[in-house]
Amino acid sequence: MVNMPLVSVLMPAYNSERYIAEAIDSILSQVYTNFELIIFDDGSSDGTRKVIESYNDSRIVKVLSNKNFGVVTARNEMIDRAKGKYIALMDADDIADPARLQKQVSVLEAGECDICGSAQWVLNEATGKIKQSKDKYTDADLRSLLIIYCTLCNSTVVGRSDIFKLFKYDASMLTSEDYLLWTRIAAAGYVFKNLRERLITYRVHSSQATATNFNQFRDSTDAVYMLYLKLLGLPKNLLPRQMPFQQRVIYGKALLQALNQKFPGMSYKANYEIYARFQFRKNRAWAILIKPERALFAFWARISRFVTSTF
Repeated sequence: MVNMPLVSVLMPAYNSERYIAEAIDSILSQVYTNFELIIFDDGSSDGTRKVIESYNDSRIVKVLSNKNFGVVTARNEMIDRAKGKYIALMDADDIADPARLQKQVSVLEAGECDICGSAQWVLNEATGKIKQSKDKYTDADLRSLLIIYCTLCNSTVVGRSDIFKLFKYDASMLTSEDYLLWTRIAAAGYVFKNLRERLITYRVHSSQATATNFNQFRDSTDAVYMLYLKLLGLPKNLLPRQMPFQQRVIYGKALLQALNQKFPGMSYKANYEIYARFQFRKNRAWAILIKPERALFAFWARISRFVTSTF
């Protein structure tokens, strides 16, 4: 009987000729070796396919499309094809640390979480500068902070294959598709974790979807905020947004209280970040009071998490 791979690494590619060889090499060089690497060339018009075809490694599964379907379709197709117990996401312009799969599989096999990400190095392709990402690490922080931003870097994620096959990516979401997926999985109660090791070098460059479709990206993230509130069973008037002091005392407190009940163990910093979205941060006249106000409500949320919320 042929051994099945424990991990299926999914790499969608579209006009990635410049970076994809480095991405592929970083996976093939992993310390952990029981994996398959599924590469989906999504109708590239440059030399991407030529690069993919130059590899002759038995662990690579090549899916070569003559038509450009988009990244959501590509990812869902690879999810369907994945044979592993776990699915690892990997973009064609990023670089994996050699120990990435080994460290994340170890955590997943120990049952510490269902979805495992990590911290990253962030490489600015234009300047060549590299910096450390700013991340949260615990389940409570990762899932609660989804209310204001995407807390997982796509290329760092390894998770249970059955979860990906159950939820998949929403074909109606052309941008922020990963963000939407994490909110759906988080609302369903699955456990998240970020490792503190920087296991991915995330490349930032001008041809990325978030750079070329900024307005569409902004609209889609706004839609995800509202959907996550709904999935958590919270009223839409608790959406974090700038509002006068009297209103944010009501709605900001109510949201923090509800989130702390749903995600016990939220950190002071997570509460602080969420409450900050209710403030007018550019009002210089009141700037001296902004941070103390955040601190006050973040501290209050931490100590009152067991109080029944009423709104």
